[in-house]
Amino acid sequence: MRGILKFFAQITDFFALGMRVLGGLFIRPYYVSQTIDQMYLIGVQSLPIVALTSFFTGMILALQSGHEMAVFGAKMYVGTLVSLSLIRELGPVLTGVVVAGRVGAGIAAELGSMKVTEQIDALRAMGTDPVKKLVGTRFIAGLVVIPVLTILADGLGIFGGLFVSNSTFGISPQFYWKTVIDALDIDDILMGIAKPFVFALLLIWVACYKGLSAEGGTEGVGRATTQAVVISSILILVGDYFVTQVLIWILGM
Repeated sequence: MRGILKFFAQITDFFALGMRVLGGLFIRPYYVSQTIDQMYLIGVQSLPIVALTSFFTGMILALQSGHEMAVFGAKMYVGTLVSLSLIRELGPVLTGVVVAGRVGAGIAAELGSMKVTEQIDALRAMGTDPVKKLVGTRFIAGLVVIPVLTILADGLGIFGGLFVSNSTFGISPQFYWKTVIDALDIDDILMGIAKPFVFALLLIWVACYKGLSAEGGTEGVGRATTQAVVISSILILVGDYFVTQVLIWILGM
């Protein structure tokens, strides 16, 4: 019974944190320089691993699907499969999970260390709202840069598919791009753009909450960091299904 009550208390605190962040977005000060710093830390520093992951995902997807499609004489349309798979699904999900592993862990560890060393209490003593300064800036930065990372990941994954399609299956770049462009419509693009905003919200929210709720010294910080990565990754995968269902209903796909 105590465990159930603790769980619901944590859920309440989780949503309360989100409401505090939302309410603080329209109140001065705005901490513009800190937000830009977080954009660099979350976006620019995550670019190499996101680029590497997406490029090789596109290559693997083209290689696997090309051999299977060749059996049915349809290998010329590898570009269609690669582009639709990446833009609708793999691009947003892989970017979200990769960023959750790198950035989510970093945010939880940083805020957790500040919590156990009482730096957050010191901010309050100086009249600074720690939620607005530490959490709000990360929310804004994540909502800006993670969708941009996803768009770059989609493009690099499609280029990876082009490399394999041309070198392995002899598909010309012109025909590959024709199949990519013909396959995509505005609904696919909207779905691929909408998902990263939801995933960014989830992973930043979870990471900040676990960091601010860390307790028990360095061991507690490590535990909070692990939980942040695991929970945010699971929420991204589970949320992907529900977001896809909602978007299919809204877009009438």
